[in-house]
Amino acid sequence: MKSALAVALVAVLPAAAIAEPHPFNVNDLVMMDRVSDPSLSPDGRQIAFSVRETDYDANKGRNSIWLAPAGGGAPKRLTDANLGAAGARWSADGSSLYFLAPKDGVGQVWQIDAKGGAPRQITWMPLDVNNFRLSPDGKRLLVSMDVFTDCETLACTTQRLDARKADKATGTVYDKIFVRHWDTWADGRRSQLFIADLGGDGRAQGEPRLLTKGIDGDVPSKPFGDESEYAFSPDGSMVYYNVRIAGTTEPWSTNFDIYAVPADGSAGSLNLTADNPAWDGYPLPSHDGKTLYWLAMTRPGFEADRFGIWAMDLATGAKREIAPNWDRSASALKLSADGKTLYTTSDDKGEHPLFAVDIASGKVSRVVDGGSVAGFDIGPKGVVAARNDLRRPTDLYAADLRGKGLKQVTRFNAERLKNIRFGEPTFFTFQGAKGESVQGYVVKPVGYRAGKKYPVAFIIHGGPQGAMTNDFHYRWNPQTYAGQGFAVVTINFHGSTGYGQKFTDAISGDWGGAPLEDLKLGWASALENFRFLDRDRACALGASYGGFMAFWIAGVWNEPWKCIVAHDGVFDARMMSYSTEELWFDEWEHNGKTQYEDPAAYEKFNPVNHVKDWRVPLLVVHGDKDFRIPSEQGIAAFTAAQRRGIPSKFLHFPDENHWVLKPHNSVLWHDTVNDWLKQWTAVEETAVGRKK
Repeated sequence: MKSALAVALVAVLPAAAIAEPHPFNVNDLVMMDRVSDPSLSPDGRQIAFSVRETDYDANKGRNSIWLAPAGGGAPKRLTDANLGAAGARWSADGSSLYFLAPKDGVGQVWQIDAKGGAPRQITWMPLDVNNFRLSPDGKRLLVSMDVFTDCETLACTTQRLDARKADKATGTVYDKIFVRHWDTWADGRRSQLFIADLGGDGRAQGEPRLLTKGIDGDVPSKPFGDESEYAFSPDGSMVYYNVRIAGTTEPWSTNFDIYAVPADGSAGSLNLTADNPAWDGYPLPSHDGKTLYWLAMTRPGFEADRFGIWAMDLATGAKREIAPNWDRSASALKLSADGKTLYTTSDDKGEHPLFAVDIASGKVSRVVDGGSVAGFDIGPKGVVAARNDLRRPTDLYAADLRGKGLKQVTRFNAERLKNIRFGEPTFFTFQGAKGESVQGYVVKPVGYRAGKKYPVAFIIHGGPQGAMTNDFHYRWNPQTYAGQGFAVVTINFHGSTGYGQKFTDAISGDWGGAPLEDLKLGWASALENFRFLDRDRACALGASYGGFMAFWIAGVWNEPWKCIVAHDGVFDARMMSYSTEELWFDEWEHNGKTQYEDPAAYEKFNPVNHVKDWRVPLLVVHGDKDFRIPSEQGIAAFTAAQRRGIPSKFLHFPDENHWVLKPHNSVLWHDTVNDWLKQWTAVEETAVGRKK
């Protein structure tokens, strides 16, 4: 009832929640405007970007396109939030923008004058356009749509889908896996690339041509692929794309390759990276069309291998790695106007900066740091970065090509932030497992007073090849706990990203070993160096791998904890190996073996084997649409706790996947978790500087 009342009050009085100075809370979190996807105009003077506003009553976000002067000045809205526009891209001459928005429930490409005015629809596809690219001359449009690959026309796909809807029998017969992926059941369609001609009026003409004919795979990849996985050559004659050929090995293969296909469809696709059985992706042609840049891993079956930056001479096929000694994993690339520098982001010692990589020498330098860069673009003379940190949600920042003169361009949540109080974060290092340096951070509770002891939320990150970084997160934001009166401690244990590939590799085959030792040593170091942490009032919580670790410590390291929260965690490693969808991940993490090949590896760190030693109150959270770690894992853990007579609760979301995304569900999640922490640590409700 308490959680329901909190939700109701937010729905009725959203403005009141920000009227008075107050500690940061989940209501602030879900109502923040989310700035993303900056795109510089060809002359570098304007930035197009997306803003997601929360419609709390409708329980969803609404996206719109905005423009801001790169040199500073008030941003202006280009599209109404009700249109749902996103993914704005400039025309070659900078006079207009193209973007995606639904029309009668079907995603289409639209165009709008950069000076403003009414947007106009330019495609009328019978299927959703998932993403797109405009050709360099602006005369053609490359789009990705989900189709049945044996269909010759788009109408064939729509007719088949309509027939399925009309069929009173609802069963589906599968003859290979994936039968489901992330949060969606397979229906036999593949994402494929089509090219459409744009007429004199700028609208798509006739039936688009299939460019990826004969390719049994998704272009771009699912579930999170986008247009960074395909590109036009500078003259528009070729299209480069990455794809994993599915066949019967898709769930245990990470072998993506880069293909080239003529943009006019006059020939089939040619595999350019067949010599590498690991992941090749994110193709980016040079401005003169002679070189192809891309990212490549070297170990088949490993999704968290280091992405190195590579270059190929398209005339000779000769390849070389750029910056081979840079021990970080790059993300999708962008090229400077002079063609001499590549830009990318990567985790790096608790941050996620923007880097510049000199192509000739391989020298790497930071361009934008001091937090996390969530998106960026490169112009003729400067960069724009969507940047955030532990006390600031994302806004746009502009600088020159070296990162000099960095200045804030947008301030979308300024009014909200005036009245919000955040906790102060401090990073620290300690000697962890194997005698190696390990990093973590502590966030002071809002209203911190020297000499007082505070209860602790000990957050364990997921991945497991991930990190808790200096960023503003919308699911696991430490400030939501600091605002409730908790200090926060988190450790980037062995397996975390941003500390070199050897450090990242260390967790594979050792989920409950060195990472657990790091957590123990990090907790001890934090208690020694931050005397305001109350060792007797602490709860451990985590999701995904963090959820696994929550179950693991419930059996093998439960002494420090007053309560535990496990969200979408692995409870039974044996069942996980047969019920998860991306088998390559689970198998790599068990030394490249299946469960039937090496049962002992799956039992070595299996939480289900230690239920007899559970004693700490446990809150289990799980989403029913989570196919990565299916909900039976959470139900089984709750059953175990209940059968043991351990105080426990189960929060179930029938409409969420591995993440909790809907605004009302996010509020319920935070209220439930916070109430659980308070129940077992007896934390008092506090306002800034005084007790309620």
